[in-house]
Amino acid sequence: MKTDELREAYLDFFASKGCVRRPSDVLVPRDDPTVLFTPAGMNQFKREFMGLGDPSFKKATTCQKCIRTGDIENVGKTPRHMTFFEMLGNFSFGDYFKRDAIHWAWEFLTKTLSIPRERLTFTVYLDDDEAFDIWHKEVGVPADRIKRMGEDDNFWPAGAPTHGPNGVCGPCSEIFYHGDGIEEVEIWNLVFTQFNRVGPGQLEPLPQKNIDTGMGLERAAAALQGVSSNFEIDIFKPMVATAADALGIDYPKVKDSLDGVRIRRAADHARALTFCIHENVQPGPEKQGYVIRRLLRRAVLDAYQMGQREPFLHKLPPVIAEAMHAGYPELRDSVPRIQNVIREEEERFLRNLENGIGRLGETFRRTKAAGSDVISGADAFDLHSTYGIPVEVTESLATDQNLRVDMDGFRKSQDDFAKISRGTTEAADVFALSPLDTLKEAYHGGSEFLGYETTEAEGKVIGILEQNALAQSARATPGGPPIALILDRSPFYAESGGQVGDTGVIRGAGFEFTVEDTKKDRDFILHVGRVAKGEIALNATATAAVDAARRQAIRRAHSATHLLHRALHEHLGKHAQQAGSKVEPDRLRFDFGNPDAVGAERLEKIETTVNRLVMTGSAVNWTRMPIAEAKSLGAMALFGEKYPDVVRVVQMGDFSRELCGGTHLDNVGQVGLFKILGEESVAAGTRRITALTGQAALDYVNQEEDVLAQAAAALRVPQAQVGVRIAALLEEIKTLKKQASQRKAEPSAEKVSVDELVAQARPLGSATVVVRSVSGVSPDEMRVLIDGLRRKVKDGLAVLLLAEAEGKVNLVAGLSKDLVEKGLHAGNWLKQVAPVVGGGGGGRPDLAQAGGKDPAKIPDAIEAALRAIEASLGA
Repeated sequence: MKTDELREAYLDFFASKGCVRRPSDVLVPRDDPTVLFTPAGMNQFKREFMGLGDPSFKKATTCQKCIRTGDIENVGKTPRHMTFFEMLGNFSFGDYFKRDAIHWAWEFLTKTLSIPRERLTFTVYLDDDEAFDIWHKEVGVPADRIKRMGEDDNFWPAGAPTHGPNGVCGPCSEIFYHGDGIEEVEIWNLVFTQFNRVGPGQLEPLPQKNIDTGMGLERAAAALQGVSSNFEIDIFKPMVATAADALGIDYPKVKDSLDGVRIRRAADHARALTFCIHENVQPGPEKQGYVIRRLLRRAVLDAYQMGQREPFLHKLPPVIAEAMHAGYPELRDSVPRIQNVIREEEERFLRNLENGIGRLGETFRRTKAAGSDVISGADAFDLHSTYGIPVEVTESLATDQNLRVDMDGFRKSQDDFAKISRGTTEAADVFALSPLDTLKEAYHGGSEFLGYETTEAEGKVIGILEQNALAQSARATPGGPPIALILDRSPFYAESGGQVGDTGVIRGAGFEFTVEDTKKDRDFILHVGRVAKGEIALNATATAAVDAARRQAIRRAHSATHLLHRALHEHLGKHAQQAGSKVEPDRLRFDFGNPDAVGAERLEKIETTVNRLVMTGSAVNWTRMPIAEAKSLGAMALFGEKYPDVVRVVQMGDFSRELCGGTHLDNVGQVGLFKILGEESVAAGTRRITALTGQAALDYVNQEEDVLAQAAAALRVPQAQVGVRIAALLEEIKTLKKQASQRKAEPSAEKVSVDELVAQARPLGSATVVVRSVSGVSPDEMRVLIDGLRRKVKDGLAVLLLAEAEGKVNLVAGLSKDLVEKGLHAGNWLKQVAPVVGGGGGGRPDLAQAGGKDPAKIPDAIEAALRAIEASLGA
């Protein structure tokens, strides 16, 4: 069975059992600070497991995109470890439990997949007689094929009964596959979350028992396809082959060697990179960006050690998108952007890598010079974090130098840095409750948003959040910290999708609350601000009024981003996908995929297109529909965003249709004027346009016109001729500068000439010496005279010229080539003469320049110059 067929078979099977088929969550959960990446299928259902989620379904099935970073070092070495993988799962939130979970797993494996019974074995928790009896007595699995295991192996979280943490936990039952020539592999884990741990060995039954299962898609596919490694399944083989081809290596020949590990690791990391960058995660120094930068650098370093000196990893995304197309068709549209990001990061790292290898050698030399044979942990971590050299590479190369690495010190440095690059998956944190979760139990649906229809509405105060705790009331406290007021219904838009939160005022009997910002958490609208007067109590009735003028300015900017997106596709191509935005009152910034700078000419065309669309005055409409229907109609979505099953689709005329939850205009003509301020790079393969709309754009244009009018008045030309006049003036200045330079470089007839200097030269043995003062001659002109003397007197020429200029002295000395070859040095000559006039200087052996402060000493300097050259020639 092919991998794509297995994915669909699993989801269809559990849908037939009443499980709601849910889409994969995004790889980077926007509302879950406990993890960097989604590590398992259960993460998107955390709220459902706690009884706080969507009440419309009690059981679900998914195929979840996952990334786990804990086993990166084993990727490619073992047949099963992968960075990115797909997790098939079925879940119950107080609905079916252990019996159904086990029976359905058996049915799916033995009937749907037709796996022979004898190829399956099972484990259960040591004390879980219930699970053992279901497998043995009801399903009919022989007792010798069911193994009881301890809490470290068959409990979630591992070791929880004894070691904690407190909280939701439960026993597991794992399913293993055995095939001809294939070592035992765990393909499915059934977790029965039925306890609440309150202390060591103290497990209290939960009132709502849940099921959380996970089947590794790649592992199960390998078993069904009869291959011994995840890297050999149908969807992964093309990735490995492409990586090998890009490196110019025959993979079958190196499959079992270190190079084989490196090739598999490159294919794995490229797949993880492709999915992450598709979701707008960029390589960077922190959090998710740090992780994917590490993956990319690891793959490039592997290739470097195989002799690869050119970027290669960017060649894999097209093959990955094709192999993963059945499950993730949207990848194809992002391939050009993904390739640009990867290639740019590859090129940057390859440049740094040469420095890193040099730094590694320097570290070795410094360690030996200090009389030590131990590379400090801090040095090893610096090589790892700054230059991308993994510690095992440092260890390997250090061994060749009879050195070792302080691994304890390395791990300490790594732990100190961990807060930048890691999240947590501890169960206690995964299921941590906030004060709003308590409020959620009473107000399951959260706050009702009324802002699409109105900017003023009445509501009831259902929550007061003060210093991260729920309060019964709040009173005016000048200078105190802000608090959050929560209403059951509100017209205030909470910051989301790049649009800033509303501001305004909330009034009630005896109180007034100033809203400085609006946020959203747990489906509640949080009005963040301060009590301006009076006291607010729970259940008080209040009127919430948004700053309507500010909201309208935000609507102008937000609607303009949709028009800009449309214009970018027209002038740059479909690859110019939105990668983020910030929408403020009459100001916007819009990030999009593009490999190069847009350029002034295309920016002008983009701006013109947006304004042309504005002038159509087309209506802005919105409707709600299933997300599948919206995508089939061509509605554009922001990759990396998590959308609900039913989405809001905003349509502008017949030229723009996007998934968007923000507030918009009634017609595009209300944007007014659209003006681009600039365009810049914000990340590899990502550009940013900043622009103004409405009154801000008009103010900007008026300011520019004022500046233009002032320039025209100063130049005494019409405004339309300012550019032409400035160009003419710049050309005139250029010509004048050139003429002035030529005049300086060519001595005038009134000044001394080369012939005059030759006539006044003084023979000294076989040499010709010219030492004299030349009035009104610049240093440049002195050098011209010396060049002229060299052409006249081929050999044995020594020249030193002095000139007074603005109360100071300039000195220039020159020697012919033969004198330099005899050991004479013009710079040393000047060093003996310049001090006489209170100066100093030096230069090359054949030409040198100096300066002095005392023109009255020029005659003395001439005498000193003659004595010095006589001594040099005599020597």
